[in-house]
Amino acid sequence: MQRRAFIASGGGLAATALAGCIGPSLADSDYDIGMASNAFIPQDPVEGEGQPTHAASVGDTVVWANSGSRKHTVTAYESGVPDGADFFASGGFDSESEAREAWEKSLNGGGNIAPGETYEVTFDVPGEYYYFCIPHEGGGMRGKILVEE
Repeated sequence: MQRRAFIASGGGLAATALAGCIGPSLADSDYDIGMASNAFIPQDPVEGEGQPTHAASVGDTVVWANSGSRKHTVTAYESGVPDGADFFASGGFDSESEAREAWEKSLNGGGNIAPGETYEVTFDVPGEYYYFCIPHEGGGMRGKILVEE
């Protein structure tokens, strides 16, 4: 009986030790904006904004990380990108409609950022950039990048 108890407790310890190895293992310093169930979570949010906002300077690269367990996208609103700035979308799509269509038609979700993966964009034009997650837009998963000189 003691042997069984010892083996059972050893299994519990092994499971506990391995728990940190299961799922995304991103350090907060590896990204600027995390993605939870239905939200973008900036590491250093701009206070007083109505939605999750991250501040950057012209030339900065912003990194999003899927720190949750669901599939997500990062897709710019075409009307939410400053004049002269490039549209951006995980999956490399050229337009918002192309990104939406790819998500809907793909079994794995076109533009999908899987748990533990990252996506990055370099911002060369100052202004406000509005973006969203295609599958979770209806749940309010939207964000903003404020790029300053």
